Amino acid sequence: MTMLTFTFIIISVMLSVIAQILLKHGMSNRSVQAALNSDFINAFITIFTNVSVVAGLAAYVSSAGIWLLVLSKIDVSKAYPFVGLGFIGTMMFAYWFLNEPLTMTKVLGTLLVLAGVLLISR
Repeated sequence: MTMLTFTFIIISVMLSVIAQILLKHGMSNRSVQAALNSDFINAFITIFTNVSVVAGLAAYVSSAGIWLLVLSKIDVSKAYPFVGLGFIGTMMFAYWFLNEPLTMTKVLGTLLVLAGVLLISR
């Protein structure tokens, strides 16, 4: 694996993490929450005009585009274990930006995922 391919993998995973945080932020918005209890059309319009939701979806599309580039360069069996790094990024970003609690159980579970990623990638 080249350094460029590894960089693309990390960028793709980080965009996926950012997408999760943006989508959660957008869907937690008061107007979105209120719209979820209304008719489908109003809920649809409110959700898909929320800046965080739209940015989160754009981050996912960008992540997928970069991932396609990664898959054109290396075997999926070598690339996919790195997706597990997203668990770490999502946990940390949720703690920093969404004020979600960082419990010992979450940390240990995430470290186990990291250990699995390291084992599979060897």
